[in-house]
Amino acid sequence: MDLTARPRRLRRDGIRGLVSETDLSASDLIAPVFVDATTDERIPIGSMPGHERVPIDEAVDRVAEIRETGVEAVIVFGIPESKDAEGSRAWAAEGVVQEAVRQITTETDAYVITDVCLCEYTEHGHCGVIEPHAHDEPTLTVENDPTLELLAKTAVSHAEAGADMVAPSSMTDGMVGAIREALDEEGHADVPIMSYAAKYESAFYGPFRDAADGAPAFGDRRHYQMDPANSREAIREVELDVEQGADVLMVKPALPYLDIVRDVRERFDHPVAAYNVSGEYAMLHAAAEKGWLDLEETAYESLLSIKRAGADLILTYFAEDIADRL
Repeated sequence: MDLTARPRRLRRDGIRGLVSETDLSASDLIAPVFVDATTDERIPIGSMPGHERVPIDEAVDRVAEIRETGVEAVIVFGIPESKDAEGSRAWAAEGVVQEAVRQITTETDAYVITDVCLCEYTEHGHCGVIEPHAHDEPTLTVENDPTLELLAKTAVSHAEAGADMVAPSSMTDGMVGAIREALDEEGHADVPIMSYAAKYESAFYGPFRDAADGAPAFGDRRHYQMDPANSREAIREVELDVEQGADVLMVKPALPYLDIVRDVRERFDHPVAAYNVSGEYAMLHAAAEKGWLDLEETAYESLLSIKRAGADLILTYFAEDIADRL
């Protein structure tokens, strides 16, 4: 036995922190905010303990609560007052996200990111334009190119409302290029794009769909979101977004796809974000409620693993709780 090799020497108090390889701070975290145009009071989200939908006139208060914990950035999701076939409330000047962003950016110093997608705004709950009567078809196809124009209009409307960054999440081919072109043409060349570059068709999204009222009315999203079996495809998706001008590259979900986070980190020099999604949040809460896990410790360890895998930014529902600890 080689008694000179003693890694435990560096695990003692005093030295342990000095040699720690990964650091997690509140400034790494992005907190989601759900703003609901259909309510005048806060509505708890049952499948996501500790989170609520807030009315537009309480969006500023909600963001102020987040800022008090040390978290600097928020991402705004909207629940509109009405829905239609193409999701027209997504780009309406007086839409829920636009109104909330105007207030938040005027009255707080938070860095405001907006989710750019159509699923919360369409009657069918899919992330783009679908053919009439598509619900009668055996396989669903979201029309790619007609969707691009609507995503671009939505991103521009968010930028005009004051968004600091836009985050397209629909996995539409060409979405980054279309949005970048539209932003530049409308005088928003300084607004960066955080692309959901590798977004998988995952079973971990269930609670979010409750929170944002964005579940598909029929069919599923496997024809436009990525197959969980594929990793090489993720690199191709990310490459395309880089070529089109993405500024930040998002992997979603985070924990089941840490290999993808690491691959993206190693292959690209852009900032990498990871979305610690609602199902990851809910399952730790459920286990903690049973007394099987310590919620704070497992949440911290989960986020640390995401950072260790290579994420620079983490979008997480644990943001406020972990920021308080940090």
